[in-house]
This record gives sequence, structure tokens and C-alpha cells, in this order.
Amino acid sequence: MSPDPLLVFDRTTLRHRRERAAQGWESHAFLKREISERLVERLDDVRRRFALALDLGSHGDEVAAALGERHIVDHLIRSDFGERFARRAHGPAIVADEEHLPFAAGQFDLVLSAMSLHWVNDLPGTLIQIGRILKPDGLFLGAMLGGGTLWQLRQALTTAESEIDGGLSPRVSPFADLRDAAGLLQRAGFALPVADSETIDVEYENALALMRDLSAMGESNLVAERRRQITRRATLLRAAELYSERFASPSGRVTASFEVLFLHGWAPHASQPKPLKPGSAAQRLADALGTSEQSAGEKVERS
Repeated sequence: MSPDPLLVFDRTTLRHRRERAAQGWESHAFLKREISERLVERLDDVRRRFALALDLGSHGDEVAAALGERHIVDHLIRSDFGERFARRAHGPAIVADEEHLPFAAGQFDLVLSAMSLHWVNDLPGTLIQIGRILKPDGLFLGAMLGGGTLWQLRQALTTAESEIDGGLSPRVSPFADLRDAAGLLQRAGFALPVADSETIDVEYENALALMRDLSAMGESNLVAERRRQITRRATLLRAAELYSERFASPSGRVTASFEVLFLHGWAPHASQPKPLKPGSAAQRLADALGTSEQSAGEKVERS
């Protein structure tokens, strides 16, 4: 049988890595903290209070910490793919798979997700499920790693593998692009979908330190068709050498870029603004711009 084209990521391995990462999480949680803070800051522009919210992929409770003293969420439920992360939550928590959400329809006023959805195989399907568990006019805010993440590491590993091993294998997981993100929200049925991206640059002593950190965070390569053999030492050392040559910062350290896609969408509700029907405008655009209107040609008569 041919492999399922939807199974891009090995989520069995993801669960094992998530459990292992929970043991020493505080030493490697800086990226999750930063992304959670940036995600929650976007609630500052939303003038409402949320009675019940879900933190989807809670890790070490960074979203709850970012909510802090804002007092805009009355009750927060945490869920995580790893049992050890769920057990360390400072509030109600369950173990849940993002691909199979165990919640009834219309339960939450707000769903937040930071650094979890980029490991989902069927992202449109998961977004549909998120929309289903939201109440009408409920809000979804998500942050996931995008396609520009770790482009430096990808380049260095590709060159090193070509030189040392004479071939290539997927070493850095593929993630969604910004141009697709808003479209995915719209396909999933969200109203007023918005997507934007930010890049977080992190400095490391060298590429090997970066790879160790990714492993400790449970964020290393999870492509289902990745090469399963241990990478040769010579390949890793050559990749680290290339990385230092090409991407060293003025401090002598190396830079790793993480592209973060921020997704924003509302569960549909009758009170939300809707686009006007074509031809229903009360004022001409030319009048608003102070210009004269130019004809685009004769109108075609329909037979």
C-alpha cells in the first residue's frame, strides 16, 4: 500500500518527544514563552471578556502565564498531547490530540494555541474542529511555526548531506506558508480571517547547540518519511561548519530564524460585519478619491 499523503508527521514519535521534553522544560521554554506572550498581546485589542477558554497545546502553562493579570478569561482549560505536560498545569487540564478534539460543539468562547498546530497532519480538519467547539462569535487565536523557520539549518544540512552522504533526506520539517494561512481559516468556516507573520531570531553558540535545543524542546524533525538512521558525525560537523561560515552574527555566535504565523478568526455570528453586495455602495470610489471615473469599455450585453 502507498503511504497516506496526509500523514506528513510522525505523531507517535511526537508524543514520545513531548513526554521527554516535559522533564526539563523550564530550561528550554524561552521560545514558547515569547510566542505565547505575543499571541496573548493580540487580545489587548479585543474589548470583551471570555467566560471559558481553551489552551490547545499548553506545554508548561506559558499561555496562562501570559494571560497573567489581564482578567479577560474567567476559566481556562488546558490540553496537551503529552500527559506529563497536562499533569504540570496549574489548573484544569486534559490529555488531548489536536487532530481529534474531545470537546462538544459550542463549548468555548475562546481557543488559544501556541506552538502546537504546526505538527498537525490535517490542519484544515483541525481548524474545522476548533470552529465547531467555539460558541457563535467565539474567537480563535493561534500561533504556529511557518515555512521560513530554520531556513539556515535547512540550507546547511542540505549542503553537508550532499557532500558527505551523496544524497538528501528531509531533515527539517515542512510547515505552512503565510499565503496559505488565511485561506485555511476561510476554508474552515471562520469569519473575518486574518493571518500575519513575525520572525524571531535566536542566537546560539553554534549549530550543534541549536540542534540540541530543538531536541530538548521536542521540536526536531518529525517528517514521517525521514531517514531513520542516526546522522553521521561527519555530516553534523560539516553542517555546523557551514552554518558558522554562512550565518555567524557579529558576536561570533550563529543566528536561527523562527517564522511564526499568527492566525485570527471568529466563529460566524449574525452580528458580525459582512461585505456589501457588488453595486450597493452609496458613494462612488472616484468621488472619495477626488478623481474622475474612467470607463473600462462598453458593457457586454447578455443574450
